[in-house]
Amino acid sequence: MGSSMRTKNKNFFCTTISEKVKIALKTKISLSRTFDSEKYIQCNQFDCQYVDENVPPCPLSLDLFADVLKDREERRKARKDEEYY
Repeated sequence: MGSSMRTKNKNFFCTTISEKVKIALKTKISLSRTFDSEKYIQCNQFDCQYVDENVPPCPLSLDLFADVLKDREERRKARKDEEYY
């Protein structure tokens, strides 16, 4: 597991505002009975009209953290497999 898998923030050039921003993978927790969670990318530009939305023309998408999400899923699966043994 490389150190990039644990990176909480990444630098990203935002084409919407034409400058470098810091982005992070975040989770919105639902308070419904199912306790669903939704992943999204948050940038450090809180005055941006697209903050926390990740909808066009915002260039942020979960693909930017695909390696982190894959690593998390593999670790979750490994923990689940360990429970059966």
